[in-house]
Amino acid sequence: MDLEDDTTVLTTLKSFNSFISRPEHPQRPSDHSAGSGNLQTQYKRSMELLEAADRVHSKNRYLQLDQEKKQMELSHKRARFELEKVASDSARDLECVCMHFFRQKIEDLEAERQRLEEQNNILEMRLERNNLQGDYDPVKTRVLHLKMNPTSVAKQQRQQEVESLREEVTHLRELVRSLQDGGALVHSQDDSSMHSSSLDLRKQMESSELRNQRLKEVFQRKIQEFRTVCYVLTGYQIDITTENQYRLTSVYAEHMDDSLLFKKTGPMGGSNGSMQLMETEFSKTLGEMVALHLHHQKSIPAFLSAVTLDLFSRQTTI
Repeated sequence: MDLEDDTTVLTTLKSFNSFISRPEHPQRPSDHSAGSGNLQTQYKRSMELLEAADRVHSKNRYLQLDQEKKQMELSHKRARFELEKVASDSARDLECVCMHFFRQKIEDLEAERQRLEEQNNILEMRLERNNLQGDYDPVKTRVLHLKMNPTSVAKQQRQQEVESLREEVTHLRELVRSLQDGGALVHSQDDSSMHSSSLDLRKQMESSELRNQRLKEVFQRKIQEFRTVCYVLTGYQIDITTENQYRLTSVYAEHMDDSLLFKKTGPMGGSNGSMQLMETEFSKTLGEMVALHLHHQKSIPAFLSAVTLDLFSRQTTI
């Protein structure tokens, strides 16, 4: 409602109030006709005032409802703002909790990774030490036995001595049987000689077994010494994987699987000794060295030396 409407309503109310509060005067008969006209006019005026009052009341009611509606909308907006604020705070708190949880999880995983890495390094050092001491995995590694080695010679000699002793024992048994058939006199005469012969044979067998055992121990010690010396001097541990295949593992290898595989393709001789480099995951990373030292220079020792220097430089750089 604007200012002009308010002024009209106020004027109408004042007129209605003046009409009601005006005192009534007795009318004269001469003024009866004029009073009748004035009464009709006043009646119409009062009806107009009543209608105006109804309009004012309706307008006030409309304004009151509109104000209540605006208050409800304002309350709704305020409640919505509060809910959004609470939701935002809850989301922020949840995000902080999640960030803290994941940060703690990352720290735990990093600590576990470091622990496993240290344990892996310790195991690799132990494995390398065991390799230096001559230990090997019989499933993956075959031990190279020389065709003419002290153990084989000792076994052959022992076999010959055993056969000789068996023949001598057989001969003595026949002699004993013949002596038993010949009589007690001959038995009494040769009893001392048979006893001494059996003692000599027993001593010879014990001496042969002792010598064989010592030869085994010496051979095992020499083989271990030979493997260790080759590993220390050349920097490579040489193992036989299958027939005519040899695996070389460097002492400076970064991983246990970093090895070179060579295969014998013909009679030994020449600069390369009829050895061919087989492809492995480690050899794939040595393309330049293979092309230079094996294909161009045709020198396996130069290739192995270059690989050793490269691995050694990596460890010293680290």
